[in-house]
Amino acid sequence: MMDMDRTACFRAISTRDARFDGRLFVGVRTTGIYCRPICPARTPKFENVSFYPSAAAAQEAGFRPCLRCRPEVSPELAFWRGTSNTVSRALALIESGGLAGDDVEGLANRLGVGARQLRRLFAQHVGASPVTVAQTRRVLLAKQLIHETTLPMAEVALASGFNSVRRFNETFRDLFGRPPAALRRIRDRGKDGREAGALSVRLAYRPPYDWDAMLAFLAARAIPGVETVSENVYRRSIAIGENCGVISVKPADKNRVDVRVRFPDMAALPQIIARVRRVFDLSADPDTIGAHLALDPALAPLVAARPGLRVPGAWDGFELAVRAIFGQQITVPAATRLLGKLVQAFGDPLPAALRESEGLSHLFPSTARIAGENLATLGMPGARARAVTSLAQAIVADPAIFSRGANLEDAIVKLRSLPGIGEWTAQYIAMRELREPDAFPAADVGLLRALADSDGRRPSPPELLSRAERWRPWRAYAALHLWAAGVQHPALSGKIDAREAA
Repeated sequence: MMDMDRTACFRAISTRDARFDGRLFVGVRTTGIYCRPICPARTPKFENVSFYPSAAAAQEAGFRPCLRCRPEVSPELAFWRGTSNTVSRALALIESGGLAGDDVEGLANRLGVGARQLRRLFAQHVGASPVTVAQTRRVLLAKQLIHETTLPMAEVALASGFNSVRRFNETFRDLFGRPPAALRRIRDRGKDGREAGALSVRLAYRPPYDWDAMLAFLAARAIPGVETVSENVYRRSIAIGENCGVISVKPADKNRVDVRVRFPDMAALPQIIARVRRVFDLSADPDTIGAHLALDPALAPLVAARPGLRVPGAWDGFELAVRAIFGQQITVPAATRLLGKLVQAFGDPLPAALRESEGLSHLFPSTARIAGENLATLGMPGARARAVTSLAQAIVADPAIFSRGANLEDAIVKLRSLPGIGEWTAQYIAMRELREPDAFPAADVGLLRALADSDGRRPSPPELLSRAERWRPWRAYAALHLWAAGVQHPALSGKIDAREAA
């Protein structure tokens, strides 16, 4: 277990301090359960509690989740990113199913470390092994689905990542001393998470959250036929494996988002949830990030003005890369219209049962389809059309191109080796698709202009890189704050530098 100040932790649970929700969990030895710091139950005695940095650590210590405060709905915070990038990458891979087979050796190889070292890092920074983290995620997602939906137990097992219903039942009997169906009998029967063929789940985040900025960003880039944003709701078509569906995401009360999923294969639910978290940056800890960036006098007023600013993610790496290449030397609206033409020409239509009145009609074209097409027919420069086709062919040959690797530097080198991807685009993909919190396009004209001195002199890219050292490991968030301060820049409203056309 990680070192934690027992007195400070006990003070947090005694006052039910919401600032610590998601940061610590308390195990109560007299009951065998673990709780969130905001649990409404009577505060246990000091000598009867232990404190843990994650739900997985509490579960590995032998405690079971509280049925009252429900640890499964606490915000998942990425506060450990500042201390271990390897653990951050491993957690992202686990969230997207990278440890489905409990293969720690394979996970460690993807991260460029040994399995023993990875276990040591997890013990130090998370308080639990990688396998326990993956198992705890399955259990807590299953518990949430039991409480919040009317899915049959067999579908709950499948949707939460269990390999078999038998294993699902055994796990819940061992953990709670009762079958999973017994937990459903005590849930709030007024809730129904499956209406009109859709499954609804709620995901928590730590406030503040600048929803206006996030939805405006996504709305400006919504691909016609694939995405829409209206009345504070983001909707899009999705494809995973051979199946397709639609999702909608909207802000809800109590610092959560409502996610509505219509998809035929519930086994894909963990992957869908992971992607929603990525797009909306739900795991960010704005207090930690903001406090660090505010140490720079130039950033302090920007952080104070928009404390809930997040880095918008991407649903799919290929889709984002195509957008970036299409947008080279043209405006965001022009690039979006061109993407609409691409979708109409090469995207598969959604089944009639999934089409919605809000404008969802197609899937974004697959890499296999684009790899064999001549995109110049869309009315774009031939060199750019060939770059997208070559990119699709490269991804068909290596589907793991957009997966997180050992470090940011390696990721940038790998991305820059792809057709049509220059330094700016590589950093942009790292920010939005790979969720690298330290990605930073130092040559971006908007960033250079934002930090011009009183005489109008802009720093050079090397000078900006030197200045940004103090912003590590949150340089991506620093870039968003500088961009959001009203500066015109390629990512938000302008044109990408001509150097990206290579």
